[in-house]
Amino acid sequence: MEKGNVRALLPIGVFLVLYLGLGILFEYGLGIPMGFYNIPIVVIFLVALMVACFQNRSLSFDDKLTIMGRGIGDKTIVTMILIFMAAGVFVGTVGRDSAESVAYLMLSVIPAEFSVAVLFVVSCFVSVSMGTSVGTITLITPIAVAVAAASGFSLPLCVASVMGGAMFGDNLSFISDTTIAACQGQGCKMKDKFRENFKIALPAALVTLVIILALSLNTDLAGTVQHDYDLIELIPYLIVLVGGIIGVNVFVVLLAGIVTGSAITVATGVTAPTDLLGNMGTGAAGMFETTMVAVLVSAICALIREYGGFTALLNGIQSLFKSRKGGMLGMGLLVGAMDIATANNTVAIVMANPIASDMARNYDISRRKTASLLDTFSCVFQGVIPYGAQMLVAISACTELGFAVSAFQIIPFLFYPFLLLASSLVFIFIVPDRRGWDGEAAQDPAEQA
Repeated sequence: MEKGNVRALLPIGVFLVLYLGLGILFEYGLGIPMGFYNIPIVVIFLVALMVACFQNRSLSFDDKLTIMGRGIGDKTIVTMILIFMAAGVFVGTVGRDSAESVAYLMLSVIPAEFSVAVLFVVSCFVSVSMGTSVGTITLITPIAVAVAAASGFSLPLCVASVMGGAMFGDNLSFISDTTIAACQGQGCKMKDKFRENFKIALPAALVTLVIILALSLNTDLAGTVQHDYDLIELIPYLIVLVGGIIGVNVFVVLLAGIVTGSAITVATGVTAPTDLLGNMGTGAAGMFETTMVAVLVSAICALIREYGGFTALLNGIQSLFKSRKGGMLGMGLLVGAMDIATANNTVAIVMANPIASDMARNYDISRRKTASLLDTFSCVFQGVIPYGAQMLVAISACTELGFAVSAFQIIPFLFYPFLLLASSLVFIFIVPDRRGWDGEAAQDPAEQA
């Protein structure tokens, strides 16, 4: 077994200590709202990169620049960045008004006792279409508050249903940051990862829906929610969703969505022709931080790999998880730990990608399975941590509307993330997976022994 260098992992340790430490200080020590998200994560990664550059004096700085250049210039990183930009332009073009239309349409035609179930289903659909859990929560939580106030349903139940549905789409959407990061980082097709994920997410979503319905039918109702809606703006989202599922190239799908969205928003008067390019630029600019994180992490990881850090980490993981199924669980726990530390599932996936790729080869796990595990486990943890953006945005939306609710009131009703974890464990340990790294049948190393 190749010997690694544990000290090469110091940049990751520096990042986690600084980011987690400052986040706790801002959020709980200084009482700054959304404290974790007031920390310039790009600056913290720059500090970590500086630490990596000061290590290993046997290499000159020019040699280190060459190593970083190879890491940043990797095809998967370049493709990831371009998809981030295209997805940002798409969201900037089509806007997000159609999400409310979907919600109000379903609330107007479905009986009031199913209102919370509607919130969950709508959030699932909207987040799959938009590719953002935070955006979905921002849009649908005010509707959830209106449903709770008008109908008598518990506010934590309504908000948690929206959050659960939002994480469903975060995990599955073709234009989600997490999907893009996981697929490009592992070199698998989005449709393959979608099919792998869907088998895990659908059972969790269906059981969540049953639980919500069971709770809803025992609630005394007081009224309903009515609002105007217009669905024509939904067409670009459907084009992206259907195109992604049937396997059309992601750039072609996003281009079709951008063109269609531009035509519809201008024709309907939602966007003035003079504002269209500005909206596209704003959407692309919204991906700046995510793009820079991808660039900086790829540079840091290139140096860590060169110094032997990943070999040391992989040796440690293999000493804990001997079997192939154990390796899958190890991947999930790895990205989960990264998410707990960063409170950002996209960043967690980007950081875990190179390590998980090495694990996939060693444990003979397919690329699609690896991408699925990274995305799924990151969404599980991101969906329940009380200091994550999803939770903080939901609480903030309620507070702005004059309704007080805490994270610890919402967490017991977050059925979907917990069931997604249970479903993931079932598919790791019970449902057989014979597809190995090269796509052929694989056998568990423990069984070979």
